[in-house]
Amino acid sequence: MNESLIREFIQFLRLERSLSENTLAAYGHDVRLLADFLFRDSGKDSLLKTTPADLKKFVANLHSIGLSAYSQARILSGLKAFFKYLIYEDLITSNPTRQVDSPKLGRKLPSVLSYNEIHNMLSSIDLSAPNGQRNKTIIELLYGCGLRVSELTSVTMSNIYKNDGFIRIIGKGNKERLVPVGDETLRQLYLFIDGYRVHIKPHKSAVDHVFINERGKVLSRQMIFLMIKKTAEAAGIRKQISPHTFRHSFATHLLEGGADLRAVQQMLGHASITTTEIYTHIDREYLRETILNYHPINRP
Repeated sequence: MNESLIREFIQFLRLERSLSENTLAAYGHDVRLLADFLFRDSGKDSLLKTTPADLKKFVANLHSIGLSAYSQARILSGLKAFFKYLIYEDLITSNPTRQVDSPKLGRKLPSVLSYNEIHNMLSSIDLSAPNGQRNKTIIELLYGCGLRVSELTSVTMSNIYKNDGFIRIIGKGNKERLVPVGDETLRQLYLFIDGYRVHIKPHKSAVDHVFINERGKVLSRQMIFLMIKKTAEAAGIRKQISPHTFRHSFATHLLEGGADLRAVQQMLGHASITTTEIYTHIDREYLRETILNYHPINRP
């Protein structure tokens, strides 16, 4: 019964909210976590029997196994959407999540790379290796355009407007935006497309996709994560980084250079400017480090 409820919930979200498949999978995962916990904790075999007390114990369990407050809040957000759906469908009469508070979240500053660190990563790539040109292009596009990794894997040839210097991106919630591409990034992109991509026979499901593997299928996010980890190690970078680190670096470096906050918001595809404002906090940290390191009054 639970699995049937979850499938119907996911289908509802797919039709009513046009969410991406990655987001839908995350919602399904969150609800299944609760279903498993209910069965283990109290033998309940139906999510329809969930009480506020069950949810409070579930959240406490998430904390006890070491999940961060951000992860706990994300899971609880998914459960709130699920129980709202059950109310909407008249499957329950009261929403058990109303009595459960989300974990308090501080504003966490994301990790960023310096331009020199990114340059070192790009320089460490062996362009004579089979995937060298591809890997360099991926990093240049992540950093040069501030793309999410899911957006990068979805880039298609037909969505690149070379003469205009823009790429049409399908972002979160299937929202479209035009992202400008700098001349150097565009040059690198076409070095890859014309010199490497053209020699790989694409699978029928990936004919228009830019980034494909040796078998012609769309490159997975996991492969990009692994590639970036190996490239960072080769460049001597010890920070914990991911594809998203380049997006953070893109925004931070633009704002440090004097870019308009709303322009950066539009390029990142943020629905709210408050999300983009976190990068102004990073900028202030940079300014504080500058005065501490270079002002003579702070020198020993």
